[in-house]
Amino acid sequence: MRRLAGGALVAALVWTAVEIASGAEAARTVGGDTRRSGFDAMTAELRAMQQDDASNPAMLWVKDGEAIWSRVDGASAKSCASCHGDAGASMRGVAARYPAFDSIAGRPFTLAQRIDACRVRHQRAAAFGAESQERLALEAFVALQSRGLPIAPPNDARLDAARASGERLYRQRIGQLDLACAQCHDERAGQRLGGSMIPQGHPTGYPIYRLEWQGVGSLERRLRGCMSGVRAEAYPYDARELVDLELYLAQRAAGMKVEAPAVRP
Repeated sequence: MRRLAGGALVAALVWTAVEIASGAEAARTVGGDTRRSGFDAMTAELRAMQQDDASNPAMLWVKDGEAIWSRVDGASAKSCASCHGDAGASMRGVAARYPAFDSIAGRPFTLAQRIDACRVRHQRAAAFGAESQERLALEAFVALQSRGLPIAPPNDARLDAARASGERLYRQRIGQLDLACAQCHDERAGQRLGGSMIPQGHPTGYPIYRLEWQGVGSLERRLRGCMSGVRAEAYPYDARELVDLELYLAQRAAGMKVEAPAVRP
């Protein structure tokens, strides 16, 4: 990623707006683990919205994904269910293990990329494409089957280089504000910026419904939004750099529970 010109003064001005969060919002230790989901920082109303499937707007996408799962498509005249059967059984734990290495492509894939690859390879249908409603819906449906399970990144040596690249990206200062992911989500997590609490940035709930978006979006959309927020040039959807960053974030969140599809402000 290209770093845009000068931002030390702007960054300094930004951080003068940061105020320390209240004790209730500060990072707390639970069983020796200080990691917190963004769920913990939400209002009681938003937490209730996420926890009640009848109130969670993301479940509308899940219902669409369930229909796509059973829909025959492509030259092969197959559906996802034709190969995988009941998603509640076959997809249990799958989302918790992504990104994962794809042997045919010879590189890591996100769950969304794996969905498109399955369509092309097995259904012989056109890929849905990044951030399309169909791909988000099917990803949300598959991710729901892992809700409550611990994030479990694959112990696969083929992912090591990409995961290390993701960590470098996480710690690299970028953009006109000259900030790294780590400076917000590690060093200042639990503090406030512009009236909102800075979360620790764990990818526990994607795809998520964000009130800001008025719709469901992917982790890549959130990462690209952060990059634009620090005045950096965002990578395109499905770029290797974004996949690498997702790999590192999954490792960083290993053991935390899958919440998908989550709700966020």
